[in-house]
Amino acid sequence: MATSGRHLARRNAAQALYQWDMTGQDASNIKSSFIHDERLQGRYRDYFEKLIEEIPLNIEKIDSDIAGHADRPVEKLDPLEKAILRIGVYEIMFQIDVPHSVVVNEAIEIAKLFCSDHGYKYVNGVLDKVVKDYKLSQN
Repeated sequence: MATSGRHLARRNAAQALYQWDMTGQDASNIKSSFIHDERLQGRYRDYFEKLIEEIPLNIEKIDSDIAGHADRPVEKLDPLEKAILRIGVYEIMFQIDVPHSVVVNEAIEIAKLFCSDHGYKYVNGVLDKVVKDYKLSQN
């Protein structure tokens, strides 16, 4: 499967956010270890950097939204699922140029790569609820 630039940016961002969450390192320090992939260039590199810079800045709002739709507290979520959900919720809230269906599908694909067998189903369920509530709040 060919990997689109934004998919690569999201995949690397999921790994970087996982590391950020697990180690407590500053996101800007983690960034450099992920931007050496030669496929991650130009606007895709910019998108990756935007994700790992903006998500920590908006973490309270993002985690609050996740908590309102998850079946357990955010701190009890699988760390990789949490990283993927944070990207998805961020994109739903702040990236109006990205269709919600793309956000959910990308999150599912990344969860299939990194999470347990059923992790992608959990990510899908939470993000579907987030999208429904977001659409309701926009009306």
